[in-house]
Amino acid sequence: MPEEKKSTYNGQTEARRRASAKYLKESVEDIRIRVPKGQKSIIKTHASNMNESLNAFVVRAIDEAMQRDSNK
Repeated sequence: MPEEKKSTYNGQTEARRRASAKYLKESVEDIRIRVPKGQKSIIKTHASNMNESLNAFVVRAIDEAMQRDSNK
């Protein structure tokens, strides 16, 4: 049986943290939303059932609503 390779990953490096922060600063914007208590878990479960992250589901829902609204 071949010998298994051991991972050399020792956690996120400072260079990786800086690169991630730079990407986020240049590529995305944050929007904070508030939902009634208990609804976050319902939304998260629905997104998971749709094989999406919570963020991807919310972005898709917003895009779909804006598309519908522009057709009025």
